[in-house]
Amino acid sequence: MEEAIKILRDNHYKVTKQRMDLIDFLSNYTENYVPISSVDDYMKSIYPGISNNTVYRNLKEFSDIGLVEYQEKNKTMIKFQCDFDQMHHHHFICSNCGKVIELKACPLSFFTDQLPGCVVESHAMEIYGLCPECAAKK
Repeated sequence: MEEAIKILRDNHYKVTKQRMDLIDFLSNYTENYVPISSVDDYMKSIYPGISNNTVYRNLKEFSDIGLVEYQEKNKTMIKFQCDFDQMHHHHFICSNCGKVIELKACPLSFFTDQLPGCVVESHAMEIYGLCPECAAKK
């Protein structure tokens, strides 16, 4: 929570009660993605008058400053940043339970070596499969 507040302030965002409640909710999702609609429903349960635009705008701003991560496979899922010390990282995502495991290495050089003369501007990588617990059940 302290790191999130610091990131908000460093990026010149006000630390409001609504943003703190949003961060508090999202902090429960560091190992799993949550549907954005669930985030919206939660915020509306606390702030009945809050608009969808306010929730979605804050999530977009949080994404822009690295507080949250969207799932590339389905842009309607979001989770709290799992590693503030390593903002750029990749994930393994369990296809069964949705558990997220952070990958420590980035394979970008493997691909850029195959792209002479190209300028890679961004990339994202997610690996899908079964986590150890779900694999053991099958």
